[in-house]
Amino acid sequence: MNAAVFFQQLINGMSLGSLYALLAIGYTMVYGILRFINFAHSDIFMVGAYSAFFFIVIFRVPWPLAAAFAVCLTALVGVTIDRVAYRPVRDAPRISALITAVGVSSFIENLGLVTVGARPKAFESPQFMSRVFHIGPVTITGVAIWVPIMTFVLLAVMMYVVYRTKIGMAMRSVSTDIEATRLMGVDVDKVISYTFALGSALAAAGGILWACKYPKISPLMGVYPGWKAFTAAVVGGIGSIPGAMIGGFIIGLIEVMTVAISPGLSGYRDGVIFLVLVVFLLVRPTGILGETLKEKV
Repeated sequence: MNAAVFFQQLINGMSLGSLYALLAIGYTMVYGILRFINFAHSDIFMVGAYSAFFFIVIFRVPWPLAAAFAVCLTALVGVTIDRVAYRPVRDAPRISALITAVGVSSFIENLGLVTVGARPKAFESPQFMSRVFHIGPVTITGVAIWVPIMTFVLLAVMMYVVYRTKIGMAMRSVSTDIEATRLMGVDVDKVISYTFALGSALAAAGGILWACKYPKISPLMGVYPGWKAFTAAVVGGIGSIPGAMIGGFIIGLIEVMTVAISPGLSGYRDGVIFLVLVVFLLVRPTGILGETLKEKV
């Protein structure tokens, strides 16, 4: 592999890793507070892409506004899922919440298949995402540049919210000790709803950017990205937002470089990613930046 090819694949890996990171942050935020994996999170990713699609195609809303409306609508969907599905089992054993999450995921996927159909739909990308840049022998698309930039901006906003605002302080308090936080007069359910809103908004942004990079959307489009984002969250350290970001980039680079170095392994790249998950679970189950978290009962 020459330097030009390596640089181009590095850009592609960073772009793909950015998308995994946006989705992984939602997984890690919910786990950090409730200690369960929200398997419906990958379907929120799909809801965000379809919301933007319908705003653009049916309502003829300009792309930036359509993306903003879709993110807000998807955040509302995330809060609704928490209120309807997860809040009633908040005090039940964690296995109940886990089964509920699997059920919500299956419901959203099948609802999508029934309402919009299984046939993929073409997603309209903005012009600045479709531009092609030539740097010597390297060809870079606009989406490969803009996706990491938008991801870093969203990460900066998220870090500000979590570490510099009162609601962020409440989130960190709930993640440390939910009962003590409740005794201090904090509305824990409201804090959890904010967490679902922020995580769902990031998933929606990831879904929209994914649709720009791979301009076909379907009701099952979030399944494999969701599993890989979960792997990224584990690799980076489940419960750590910077860890989810790092894990996303690592998984994206591994996936792209596996195919670039050995094209014959292109059909096994998903297997390589899940092999990385197994290795981390065996060698370092807390991930790169993760810490051993206290079990909640």
